[in-house]
Amino acid sequence: MPRPVAVAITGGIGAGKSEALRSFARHGAAVVSSDEIVHRLLDGDEEVRSALRERWGDRVFRDDGVVMREAIGHIVFEDPAELDWLEGLLHPRVVDEYLSWRERLAELDDPPRVSATEVPLLYEVGGQDRFDAVVVVTAPAEVRGARTEVSAEEREPRLLPDTAKIAQADFAYVNDGSREKLDDFVQAVLRELTR
Repeated sequence: MPRPVAVAITGGIGAGKSEALRSFARHGAAVVSSDEIVHRLLDGDEEVRSALRERWGDRVFRDDGVVMREAIGHIVFEDPAELDWLEGLLHPRVVDEYLSWRERLAELDDPPRVSATEVPLLYEVGGQDRFDAVVVVTAPAEVRGARTEVSAEEREPRLLPDTAKIAQADFAYVNDGSREKLDDFVQAVLRELTR
């Protein structure tokens, strides 16, 4: 069997990437979220946890040892150098995890035809070449603002504009309607990728 077609889902904060990932899952794709991988690394990777403790001390850990993502967020959103350090720690591990996951899928007796990975900073880190196809999910600013508590000033400066992402993508979707419309789009993408 050929390996699953590898799809990246990307877009800005509040655009609806996670909902698009869920739609791919509803339609039979194997799915993984970079954010979920990051959460697992923060919760269970001892090298990552040791590096966090060495860099920031106990202020990012609860008394029971759980990493406080909100505390990390406050640090990195106020200091670009700290964000760069954190991304340098996490991004290579996230990439290793989703590439290993894809290899395991390909080894299954009956692998899925498509694997979809949510990668928020895909183009920003040059990760598009790791995928067979890229789906960019966008939404108008007012819709995105209603979906997230992160302000536009916090979320936009480090991101490529949607127009630049769309120009490079294989598929793009403006996610400002119903879940049914999103599902229709995803079904069309899957048909295109698996014909």
